[in-house]
Amino acid sequence: MANLLIDTRNAVRQGLPYSVFESVATQLDMAPQQITQVLGIPLRTLARRKTEHRFTPQESDRLYRLSRTIEQATEVLGSAEKARRWLKSPNRALGGEVPFDLLDTDIGAHQVAEVLVRLDHGIFS
Repeated sequence: MANLLIDTRNAVRQGLPYSVFESVATQLDMAPQQITQVLGIPLRTLARRKTEHRFTPQESDRLYRLSRTIEQATEVLGSAEKARRWLKSPNRALGGEVPFDLLDTDIGAHQVAEVLVRLDHGIFS
C-alpha cells in the first residue's frame, strides 16, 4: 500500500496522462466542459493538455482528487452508476449542494468524503 501511494504521488508530481481525464469523463458520463469547471482548467488549456498528453502537477493533483472521490463513491455505493447519480444529485447532508460541484476545492472534497464515510458506516446523513 505504501508503494502504491508513493507511485501515485510521483505520478501526480510528473503530471498525469491525458487518458486519466478521459477515464474520469467516461466514468461520470459528463461533458469535458463540466469537468474542467471543477478542475479549474479552461477549455483551451485542456486542448493543449490533450496535445501534450499530460497535465501539470497542480492540475494532476485536482484530477487525482476527483478520481479518488469517484472511486470512493463507487466503493461505498456499490456501482459506478449509483456513484454517478449520487455525485450529480443535491444532497441534504451537504446543505442541498451537489457533491460534484463541491469537488473544486479541497475543503469541498473533504466534506463529500466525510458524507461517504458516514454512508459507508451506516450513519444517517
